[in-house]
Amino acid sequence: MRRYGGLWGRITDPGNILSAFQKAALHKSSHKNVQKTKSLLDERLEEIRLSLVNKTYTTSKYWEKTVFEPKKRIIYVLPFYPDRIVQHALMNIVTPIWDKLFIHDSYACREKKGIHCGSIRTMQFVRRNKYVLKCDISKFYPSVDQDVLFEIIKKKIKCPDTLWLFENIIKSYPGGKNVPIGNYTSQWFGNLYMNEVDQFVKHELQKKYGRIDYVRYCDDFCLFNDDKSILNRCRDELRVYLDEKLKLKFSKCDIFPVARGVDFLGYRHFNNYILLRKSTTKRVRKRLATLPGLYEKKKITFEQFRSSVASTYGWLKHANSHNLQVKIQLKELMKFVGEQQCRNLASLPTQASHP
Repeated sequence: MRRYGGLWGRITDPGNILSAFQKAALHKSSHKNVQKTKSLLDERLEEIRLSLVNKTYTTSKYWEKTVFEPKKRIIYVLPFYPDRIVQHALMNIVTPIWDKLFIHDSYACREKKGIHCGSIRTMQFVRRNKYVLKCDISKFYPSVDQDVLFEIIKKKIKCPDTLWLFENIIKSYPGGKNVPIGNYTSQWFGNLYMNEVDQFVKHELQKKYGRIDYVRYCDDFCLFNDDKSILNRCRDELRVYLDEKLKLKFSKCDIFPVARGVDFLGYRHFNNYILLRKSTTKRVRKRLATLPGLYEKKKITFEQFRSSVASTYGWLKHANSHNLQVKIQLKELMKFVGEQQCRNLASLPTQASHP
């Protein structure tokens, strides 16, 4: 396997650090910390560059917040400056290297992949198999072993300066475990860690048992086959592999007929149709019921209102959801958004004409 060196000059290049700022600031231009950095942009970016070149950079302390949707989780937040910019600068260069490692049916955090592509692929597997082994990992991000992760990174990266920065970020959370949810790098660390499982399925299980259809999104994955006994053996071997190699454990690991419906990626996949997951449906109905009132009371902006309606439509259009769309009056909400957008455009001052 080729290992990459000579990355540090590209990571610390002023153009790359400027690009990192632009990506980190995307959709956050109104935030005070972004505006503060932007007001002294050249000076701030040069400070970041020098802190990396001189190895004086160290990951800042996290502050924590708890979110409850879709489930209770602790999110760890780093300052915009310098940490989020540094992480984008690093991943700007490393992402293309890692992406080449990943199998076709890994759908998280990758361009031209994502939930809906993964759902389409899941439907293909549902239609050509009788059984599914559906798995997810217990407390995945908090359970990632930092030493194991760093060894996985070293399989592909040999640049010592780049490895210094990776170790700085990985070890920023004490205790030897956890890649904090909230870090930009964590989604890539998670994907790289679970790529070890992808490769085990591809090179060990498929070699031993023949065709096994496999799809993964983050720490949730499914194996499909017509032979239930093969999936049972796969489950046993995966359990041992996760425990011994990655120090992970299953939270769920069930084998059942695909005819029951495969609940994956927020949808329930059946042979001839897709339904929205029940918990997702409940959240959608609750959120959209409160949306008009929040907008009328000016507790959310028009852009937030429009974005929420658009994202809901994006979810529902991929499922058999006509009745749900009627119940939540999605058509009426989309019509209101369109009309309001026209009013907003009409209220803009016209450019003065010049003789």
